[in-house]
Amino acid sequence: MTKHSTDILISGGGVAGLTAAAAFGAAGFSVICVDPTPPVTKASDANSDLRTTAFLQPAQNLLENCGLWDRLSSYAAPLQVMRIIDAGGAIAEPRVIKDFNASDITDNPFGWNLPNWLLRREMVAHLETMENVSFRSGVGTKRVLTREAEALVHLSDGSKISAKLLIGADGRNSPVREAIGVEATTTRYGQKALAFAVTHPIPHDNVSTEIHRSGGPFTLVPLPDRDGVPCSAIVWMERGPEVVRLAALNDAEFEAKMNIRSCEILGPLSLASRRTVWPIISQVAERMEGERTALIAEAAHVVPPIGAQGLNMSLGDLRVLLELAQADPATLGTRAMLATYNRRRHPEVKMRVTGIDALNRASMMGAQGLRDLRAGALDAFYSIAPLRKTLMKAGLGTR
Repeated sequence: MTKHSTDILISGGGVAGLTAAAAFGAAGFSVICVDPTPPVTKASDANSDLRTTAFLQPAQNLLENCGLWDRLSSYAAPLQVMRIIDAGGAIAEPRVIKDFNASDITDNPFGWNLPNWLLRREMVAHLETMENVSFRSGVGTKRVLTREAEALVHLSDGSKISAKLLIGADGRNSPVREAIGVEATTTRYGQKALAFAVTHPIPHDNVSTEIHRSGGPFTLVPLPDRDGVPCSAIVWMERGPEVVRLAALNDAEFEAKMNIRSCEILGPLSLASRRTVWPIISQVAERMEGERTALIAEAAHVVPPIGAQGLNMSLGDLRVLLELAQADPATLGTRAMLATYNRRRHPEVKMRVTGIDALNRASMMGAQGLRDLRAGALDAFYSIAPLRKTLMKAGLGTR
């Protein structure tokens, strides 16, 4: 069997893995990125990922430096305002509305939102232009052996790769994490999420809105107009049995239910895509490194889709790993480098997972008294300007 060598092997070709390939490639490292499932790059394909990803402000510089932002910016919808609505009264209607405006802390939007299928399309196309980066679609990680000097990775196509650094970006059930013997703690909420796109008569005005009632947030995130009509992506979180029931409704019945849940803040919503269902969990790995191996993204941490934290935590992993690699390329993948990576990232990750867990549990509250307490807390936090600004900066990861 022929053995090939590379600086970095990335296991996982999701948005985080592809971004990592572009970033390390732009920094001059040789990179191979593999994923067992060919990326679906059309919204109309049966297996397309209809979720969206919001890149918060700190991600923009990273995307610019690795050449991705120029490809993505024209498709992105800015997120200028994060609006939180409590609709937890006896009737499903807004009773507390609070706007967190990026202009209070910065001259730029909080972030930018893009469809996942489009991100993969543009990222794969960009990697094809990079001579020192190879993306192998339909090829997965089969076996991992690590030594002091290298990681030896056997791939599903029969090839063997020697890498100075193996990056596990292969999801919540990460084969790489399992191979290096790292355990993960998982919290299950009994929740699922429906993800789909809608059109609506009232423009979103670059406002991302979370509506809290019970079961989890109903989140509307701006997308670019569709055929001249305002468009948004929706993630609707509920208890698992309720999501199964909603997913089985015909379109007319489903639209009626989602319009009640949305409080029609953007007018009547109309389905603009099929509906997909995703499980909701929190998960955190006991550590984010092993011999010659770094774990990033959902291989290291999973959070409910609240506050656009998921991918942005993943890009935080990537920024630290890239900074360490560039500071001294000779130490790429060494014990010292990876210990520093774990020390800098793991405490921050655990803190954010804990915080988002608390927010999700608050959003799930069903008892009226607890929902009233939630509304009061939102009103109180918003009313204290220094606290409001601190919360916004913490959400961006700039505090």
